[in-house]
Amino acid sequence: MNPIQKGACRLVQQAFHIAMPILPYRDPECFSSLKDAEKLFNAWSGRTVLVVTDPLLAKSAMAATLIDALFCQNVSCVLYDKTQANPKVSDVEAALELYHQYDCSALIALGGGSSIDCAKAIGARVAFPNKPLSKLKGLLKVYKSIPPLVAIPTTAGTGSEVTLAAVITDERTHHKYTINSFTLIPKYAILDPELTRTLPPHLSATTGMDALCHAVEAYIGRSNMSKTRQYAKEAVRLIFENIERVYADGNDMVACEHMLRASFLAGKAFTRAYVGYIHAIAHALGGQYNIPHGLANAIIMPYMLERYGQSVHKPLHELAVCAGLSTPLESDALGAERFIQAIRWLNVMMGIPATIGQIQEEDIPTMARHAAREANPLYPVPSLLDEGELEAMFYRLKNLEVRQKERAWTQPIPAYRPRSSV
Repeated sequence: MNPIQKGACRLVQQAFHIAMPILPYRDPECFSSLKDAEKLFNAWSGRTVLVVTDPLLAKSAMAATLIDALFCQNVSCVLYDKTQANPKVSDVEAALELYHQYDCSALIALGGGSSIDCAKAIGARVAFPNKPLSKLKGLLKVYKSIPPLVAIPTTAGTGSEVTLAAVITDERTHHKYTINSFTLIPKYAILDPELTRTLPPHLSATTGMDALCHAVEAYIGRSNMSKTRQYAKEAVRLIFENIERVYADGNDMVACEHMLRASFLAGKAFTRAYVGYIHAIAHALGGQYNIPHGLANAIIMPYMLERYGQSVHKPLHELAVCAGLSTPLESDALGAERFIQAIRWLNVMMGIPATIGQIQEEDIPTMARHAAREANPLYPVPSLLDEGELEAMFYRLKNLEVRQKERAWTQPIPAYRPRSSV
């Protein structure tokens, strides 16, 4: 990237950083369980709501319990149960038709980030009935209020219950894009760790690493501030202390509660301080190959952190200290190395692959272009990369030689863990 382009990117990022304290960020009103939310549902008596979920959850006891809770408060509901991973434009349009057909006046999203993002996009289309989603992508284009939205996360990872973003895939073009507007922040959230109980181990792994990626990218970016740094550090600490526990035992409710809290905090951090190239690349891969977002982030993260080099040594060392992987007396370079190696260690231990075999060479230029357009100039990354440099990262992610190094990653470099000695 030439100096003029770099300067332009940094000017845009600095403008948003300066404006951050006066922008209308807010947190949802949170409830600890469906029972705790009865007072909200009671206020909706006589109304009809659209419940957005996926085919698996629609058949679960969680959905039945939610529907019963609404029925007890005289709230009618219509169920849209076809949300796909990496929600598609067609999902949004089909659910929107139901919303209008049954004269709904509110939205409830039950599920992971896909269901919550789908519900946000439905709300955007209700607010802008004459605009397709492609015209609402980007920054602050959904300036009208959407219907009241309740987010009920059943995974601990996306943090979508507190963010201003919805990520949607156009299945015709294989382009995955973001819609970013303050009106998309859910008005309410039900954060009940019981809803994450017995989550399959691979989902606990990938959604947990997704939350870690949110916290890390927010912390190392150039738009962080004292509050976002605090949120990110606490999220990183909670994740390193609990992710292996929930992966090993989905009934460990203390660990589940801590992971749900970490996801919420990481969401608060990145919705204010933004993300970076890890997310931009993951979105491109998700649009092209439907790769789950958390899985893509987990694989990309160590490569991109290494690519940033010295520009992230200091913040990664700080996170390593926070996670109990390093000591303040060690060098920034060694602390950063410990942190990146710990991410690789977690990936290996939880069965997350080191490369992305689906990548086809002929698709790389298009995906690099999408990633560059998403990230530049908005994302306040530690080190700016152009389209060509992002292409190189896609080749790196495909590199078969990386698989031969997995054995070397089955043991992390010796790490300082102060809490284990207490």
